[in-house]
Amino acid sequence: MQAYASDATDAAFAASNARFAQLVDWLAGDQAAGMTHAQLEERLHADGLGLLRQLLQDSLDLRASREQRLNQVVDGDGHQRGTAEGGHQRRLATVFGDVVVSRMAYRARGRANLHPADAALNLPAETHSHGLRRLAAVEAARGSFDDAAQAVGRATGVRLGKRQVEQLAARAAADVDAFYPAHAPEPVPDADVLVLSFDGKGVVMRPEGLREATAKTAASRKLSGRLSKGEKRHRKRMAEVAAVYDLTPIPRTVADILPDDDEQREAAAAPKAAGKWLTASVTDDAAQVIKAGFDEATHRDPDHQRVWVALVDGNTHQIDRIHAQARTRKGSVTIVVDFIHVLEYLWKAAWCFYPEGAPQAEQWVRAHARAVLAGRAGIVAAAIRRKATYHLWTPARAATPTAPPATCWPRSPTWTTPPRWPAGGRSPPASSRAPAATWSKTAWTSPAPAGACPEPRPS
Repeated sequence: MQAYASDATDAAFAASNARFAQLVDWLAGDQAAGMTHAQLEERLHADGLGLLRQLLQDSLDLRASREQRLNQVVDGDGHQRGTAEGGHQRRLATVFGDVVVSRMAYRARGRANLHPADAALNLPAETHSHGLRRLAAVEAARGSFDDAAQAVGRATGVRLGKRQVEQLAARAAADVDAFYPAHAPEPVPDADVLVLSFDGKGVVMRPEGLREATAKTAASRKLSGRLSKGEKRHRKRMAEVAAVYDLTPIPRTVADILPDDDEQREAAAAPKAAGKWLTASVTDDAAQVIKAGFDEATHRDPDHQRVWVALVDGNTHQIDRIHAQARTRKGSVTIVVDFIHVLEYLWKAAWCFYPEGAPQAEQWVRAHARAVLAGRAGIVAAAIRRKATYHLWTPARAATPTAPPATCWPRSPTWTTPPRWPAGGRSPPASSRAPAATWSKTAWTSPAPAGACPEPRPS
């Protein structure tokens, strides 16, 4: 019996064996011996896809030959299919090329045919396989639909049109909402931190897809042929992204994150995210997406027994929405500003004090960044303001092209723009100074920088 099964399998894959033998003979021949490695690579890729397609076709044919007739087939409405008919075929476009799927059809008068083998293979309703759909979605996320179609063609040899790629990408996203309920994360200890991360991303839109205010600004360009100095195209719409995940805290020192020198050392272990949940929307506003993130966090920790941390880049609008959600749910959330963004703010401040490329700027940024990591963010903000006040901002320099930009000023409740004081003065009068403990807290624990030293970022 075993020998018979082996003979039947060999017969089913005869075409695949023939293709493989043909490929081996060609590689052993004189033509392949005279090719460069790039030519061999290109030929093997094309012939290899053909071999894999033939293997898949032979496997599907073998399954069709082994399909057994079912005694009873009933549709969702309870209607029985009493007649079975073999040999019904359908085309399937795969990452290896087109194949034909043969299976039994169960029929009844006035009713659509049922194919149980389609369910066993989990075949899509359309022609393209799930693997091809996934590849089209991945490539579409990287660029235009035209570029995605070309990338799929290079990888698989399958030719897709622009509209086909667009449809495949849309179908791949259709099950996103149903994915997470079916893949609930594993329970974690109460000692693990519950992290909520929010960010915005500008997405280039068609003119009709812009928000009304952005479209109005885009239509009011000063010049018709080109952008004037400082103008933007205003062709993007902000998409809000949210993530929720579990994190086991791992204590780290300042030196583990940012050493005091450039000496190479072994990297310290970093915490790893688990049970990640993601969502994003270009139609819903930030408040709705942040609410969805808090809904997921509440689902994981309804009694608020764990420590909640919100990771942001300093956008004040996002921080306000986070505070609003925390008040609504009567819970506390610790807001952490992404350290990478803090570094960028420090670098922008450094270029207010040092020439471009100056080695002292790197030393200055490193020292202040390490101070921020050590918990002295308020002192760093105060030091930057004092340095800007004493060394840069005077009425004489304010009128020159080399005057420091307004973004060289840490944000404070008292000063929303750099103050101008009497001629020749280098510091504001004592009555106009904001206490360092007041403005430094708003400047760094809830920063909202848009330039060198934090200034409020537009919502």
